[in-house]
Amino acid sequence: MTRILTFALIVLALGFGFSWLADRPGVLSIVWQGQLIEMSLMVAASIIAALVAAVMLVWWIVNAVWTSPNAARRYFRARKRDRGYQALSTGLIAAGAGNAILARKMTARTQGLLSADQEPLIHLLDAQADLIEGKYDEARRKFEAMARDPETRELGLRGLYIEARRQGAYEAAQQYAEDAAEKAPYLPWAAQATLENRCRNGQWDDAIRLLDQQKAAGVIERGEAERLKAVLLTAKAGEKLESDPVGAREDAKHALKLAKSLVPAALIAAKSYLREDNLRKAATVLEPVWKTDPHPQIAELYVRARSGDTAIDRLKRAERLESLKPNNIESLFAVAQAALDAKEFAKARAKAEAAARIEPRESIFLLMADIEEAETGDQGRVRYWMAQALRAPRDPAWVADNIVSEKWLPVSPVTGRLDAFEWKAPFGQLEGPVEDMTIDNAIAAAPARAEPAPATIVVPAAPEARVEPKPAPAEPIEVKPVVSAPKENRPVTIEAPVEADAADVKAEPVPFFGGAPDDPGVKKPGVETEPKTRLKLF
Repeated sequence: MTRILTFALIVLALGFGFSWLADRPGVLSIVWQGQLIEMSLMVAASIIAALVAAVMLVWWIVNAVWTSPNAARRYFRARKRDRGYQALSTGLIAAGAGNAILARKMTARTQGLLSADQEPLIHLLDAQADLIEGKYDEARRKFEAMARDPETRELGLRGLYIEARRQGAYEAAQQYAEDAAEKAPYLPWAAQATLENRCRNGQWDDAIRLLDQQKAAGVIERGEAERLKAVLLTAKAGEKLESDPVGAREDAKHALKLAKSLVPAALIAAKSYLREDNLRKAATVLEPVWKTDPHPQIAELYVRARSGDTAIDRLKRAERLESLKPNNIESLFAVAQAALDAKEFAKARAKAEAAARIEPRESIFLLMADIEEAETGDQGRVRYWMAQALRAPRDPAWVADNIVSEKWLPVSPVTGRLDAFEWKAPFGQLEGPVEDMTIDNAIAAAPARAEPAPATIVVPAAPEARVEPKPAPAEPIEVKPVVSAPKENRPVTIEAPVEADAADVKAEPVPFFGGAPDDPGVKKPGVETEPKTRLKLF
């Protein structure tokens, strides 16, 4: 753009000059070697301009001829360099695609066209070709040579780190990451690997220092950095809660300033206050977090803050949580559980059913079974609610990388990832109940509560009456023993009178558990029978 403007200004200046001369005509006389030369001023200016242009043209031609060898040499060098970079680009693409033959071919061509000192990427292409061909020792030696060169140190350390992890040498890989993070804390992979290693070793202060360096270098965004720092402070506070409760409380409160909904930090700070029997300050820590993120562990600690409280006191605190977060499943569940402990079964059942309507899950149905067991003892209804619990979705838990933990952990035990645990339903289950049944339908389908049975008069069983058959048939009399006790002294309920005329008595076939009148096992009057072995059906 500058050149165009300069050229336009020169053309305008020349045009203005010739126009000025044309408006002011005159004669120019030159005496040279006795000859008088006269011409107009415009012609003289044109001759001078032509002479200047001729001189410039001649100078350009002479300079082009004089510098032509160097120009030719630069041209062929640039052409060779372009071919080399083209081969390098093709080789890197082939190495990334896993084409070992083409990668090796492009490596040889690049080395013939470019110098390794001129382009360090040749070392990377050569090492990648060795990796594809399975020459891991050769590749490692080339990465080590790159790590010794200040220009390619980071690239070489990265290659050594990846190879060490691939071979299972995690200590060596961590050492390479430490070296890279020390010299270049702005490298994300080195800082992340170093941070995870320090967290696994419990070096929380070093991890926090490295995280601050990453934040200052702009590797991690501010929000993410504050969240990770809060997690590190919570882990540090959890380790020293037993030995230094005050220091643990300060770290936990600092973590809550960075992440206001971090439940583990709130629990640690509240436990520290409760060790000093300061229930009021513990509540001021737990209640804001409960409003933001209702969590069952917060409810449990809040309700059972003091071991000496009565069940009514715990119920009042649970209702306080419900007032802070109404129409929430955790609030309703906490009140239902506290009401069960306080023997207020109607309230417990109402809150449990309301929680189940919001989100039916395993713990709610188990709680309803406990309520039924404590209030009525009806085993049929208890088994029904337990069956519903088996079909209901599982309760949320601390989950990270398909690992379910009973408590929160700062680092995943599988991958070492920081802040990996989340409060959610575990994996590997069906979403929702197996049966498509709402809670109202489930309550309606529950067995009715058993009513008390009416009282019956039970008398001892009378001796079995042996009736002799008669030639003439007679009307039978019904005598039905009702078994209501064990075999010894079995009481029966007599449903028909036994007084009748013997002539009108006809022997009724004995039920399943007796013998027929003509059974050989029945002893007839005046007839002696040999004892026989009695067989039991069961």
